[in-house]
Amino acid sequence: MYQVDAFTDKLFSGNPAAVCVLDEWLGDELMQSIAQENNLAETAFVVPKGSAFEIRWFTPTVEVDLCGHATLASAYVLFNEHAYNGNIITFHSHRSGQLLVEKKGEMLFLDFPTDVIHLYSGENEDLITNGIGIKPSEIYKGKTDYIALIENEAELYALQPDFSQIAKLPARGLIVTAKGDKVDFVSRFFGPQSGIDEDPVTGSAHTSLIPIWAKKLGKNNFTALQLSKRGGHLTCELKYDRCLIGGNARLFFVGHIYLE
Repeated sequence: MYQVDAFTDKLFSGNPAAVCVLDEWLGDELMQSIAQENNLAETAFVVPKGSAFEIRWFTPTVEVDLCGHATLASAYVLFNEHAYNGNIITFHSHRSGQLLVEKKGEMLFLDFPTDVIHLYSGENEDLITNGIGIKPSEIYKGKTDYIALIENEAELYALQPDFSQIAKLPARGLIVTAKGDKVDFVSRFFGPQSGIDEDPVTGSAHTSLIPIWAKKLGKNNFTALQLSKRGGHLTCELKYDRCLIGGNARLFFVGHIYLE
């Protein structure tokens, strides 16, 4: 098992993910137990399949449809620890389809499908407002998350969320975002219903954020910052129906798991 800090160029920042490279799949219950034992936002399991790799992601409590930082971490491990020959790794997810990661110098770029989002109004608006303590200017709903837009970066940084309210949302989690002061946009991600009160850096959330900010800012290339305590920097691009999400990664440790 490898632990990698993703979306950062220095240790002890960004988002830590565990990566287990397997010869064949373990049982679902066992993989969930390993993820619970790791107690990280995500544990990725990767199995070679021909020239590509199958991938699955688990929080401490559930399997999720898509995880950006753990996919970035998995690619980092394959490129740097398993001597993968080439600049593009193809992953296959039974929940999210084909996912590509391209190496460009020191930076890795996720190539993920753009989320399908729509403006939302409904009974869960009060939960979102009560959960973040601010009435959003707009609320969107994507495939797995709600997205709340607020006025500015200072408000976002100062949020003190009520996780008991956010946990009631029927979704993976809640993304809160605002225009950035020194970057194009900033965000925070809250997912208590998925076992993660606040995720340090959420690559997959940017598949929702990128099309929103592309429309608002009138451009397709962005710099972004996730305002968690650990923080994370992302380079983003909207490319037709795909989102390119770039970041660095650093290896923290390599270890062995004993199952008996």
